[in-house]
Amino acid sequence: MRRFSRAAPGLLFALALTPVAALAQVATPVRVITTAVPVLTISPDSRAAGLGEAGVATSPDPNATYWNAAKLGFVQHKYGFSTSYTPWLRNITDDMGLAYLSGYRRLTPGSAFALSMLYFNLGEINFRDQSNGDLGTFSPKEYSISAAYGQKLSPYFGLGIAARFINSNLTGGINLGGNASRPGRSAAVDLGAYYTRDVNFGANTGNISFGANVSNIGGKITYTVADQKDFLPTNLRLGTAITYDLDPFNKITLAVDVNKLLVPTPADEASAGSKQAAAVANQALRNKGIVSAMFTSFNDAPGGASEELKEINICTGVEYWYNNLLAVRGGYFYENPSKGDRQYLSMGLGLRYQVFGVDAAYLLPNKRTNPLSNTIRISLVFSFDGQEEEKGPASPAAE
Repeated sequence: MRRFSRAAPGLLFALALTPVAALAQVATPVRVITTAVPVLTISPDSRAAGLGEAGVATSPDPNATYWNAAKLGFVQHKYGFSTSYTPWLRNITDDMGLAYLSGYRRLTPGSAFALSMLYFNLGEINFRDQSNGDLGTFSPKEYSISAAYGQKLSPYFGLGIAARFINSNLTGGINLGGNASRPGRSAAVDLGAYYTRDVNFGANTGNISFGANVSNIGGKITYTVADQKDFLPTNLRLGTAITYDLDPFNKITLAVDVNKLLVPTPADEASAGSKQAAAVANQALRNKGIVSAMFTSFNDAPGGASEELKEINICTGVEYWYNNLLAVRGGYFYENPSKGDRQYLSMGLGLRYQVFGVDAAYLLPNKRTNPLSNTIRISLVFSFDGQEEEKGPASPAAE
């Protein structure tokens, strides 16, 4: 159990987020972009986690709903299901966890429909007022339910869309510092595109894929009756994956993703001139429209183009498969120190046997005191009803 004095929803966001720059000692200005429901940006499955959170252009699997709904048009099995679980921040607490369940139904050789649910338990929290009076205990929880559809438009290209309902109950209605609280609810959509094609590398074969996805385009969330609303973590993700067949039994894939939050960069005292000016500027940013905020997020950083580039996270990963039975993965995730300072290596293993598969991933942060240390993800995967034959490219590890 954790205790907080006059805990506010913004404080609980920190529990959901991976380490922020406040935990890092850096000389440059720190302007971390914060949003509501940051759990929506955490990789829920073990395969992508083992690849440094690269997943927008990797071969399609039952977790495509999260990474890029357009990949659903290229799945190779009639049915696919996956369930994942991650004990969260194990170095800090033992009662937080992230669970993810997803599945698809192939409708035609070029289309599929999918459902998924993300559930985040933040553990039990004891709320207290300024006088250390007991305000009660509550177990904050967040969840989202998504429906997605992917459609091939050609043998090599497809589009996808996902719709999502989001519920974030951080305080259970407890009165915090005289402010009544309530669960935050919203709806959002994802838009994705996917291109994949078999290619020849000299005498060897392979595959090259590209993906793009804009996720969590939706209404702002408020946790109080004061109508103070926060942006969802609208995110742009671009990536590529190249697979090289070493021989009929061995293949290797290199995946690279870049992603950027499409929400306003906050002002601070240094950029605004005073604390009061920063508060006024940040309130104006909160009042921005969703679409306007998305487009202006490319040039609104106080530090100009240099700071905008720092807001881009880089995810890289390598996946090796032996005979489509055993996979070994490694990856690296990088976030600039002034924008959150999440930097870690990842390792992963995968096993497939007939309709069943299991994946595992382990994070190795670059700092010993990182709260992400010892983070483990486990996923179970089921793909069945036979691999349907079709013309056109088939991603080597598609499920």
